[in-house]
Amino acid sequence: MDDHAEGDLLFLTDEQLRRGIEAMFFAYRAFTQDPDRILAERGYGRAHHRALHFIGRFPGTTVGQLLTTLGVTKQSLNRVLRTLMADDLVSARVGERDRRERRLALTPEGEALEAALSDAQRARMRQAYLQAGPEAVAGFRRVLEAMMDPEMRRRYQDGQR
Repeated sequence: MDDHAEGDLLFLTDEQLRRGIEAMFFAYRAFTQDPDRILAERGYGRAHHRALHFIGRFPGTTVGQLLTTLGVTKQSLNRVLRTLMADDLVSARVGERDRRERRLALTPEGEALEAALSDAQRARMRQAYLQAGPEAVAGFRRVLEAMMDPEMRRRYQDGQR
């Protein structure tokens, strides 16, 4: 898309939009390939990675909060959490104020796995950001936020889970 002046980018053709979609597909494939390999060695998938990421990012998050963040079914999340807890990667404790709540946290082994998964992605992201430059990084972030559903964007921008 660099063959068009910046002003033209507000009036994208279907072909330019298709190229952008393809770029996202290929970038996502590259972004997930290292973590996918690490996960596959343990018999895990991307759902496990997402759970580990957000539990690590927000220690003490509840199952309900994680459901909202991930946008998955309770049944799907429970399968993932059971596996992660059985493998001693995630712990759950009863909530102090509401005993029905289960507060989730990574165990030391879970922290190590989450770090290995995230390190690979941070390295790729850092390299891409350095190549693209600060204006492109800010623009990329704005595009990603604009693609989010309004409620998720608000929660993301507020730093909520």
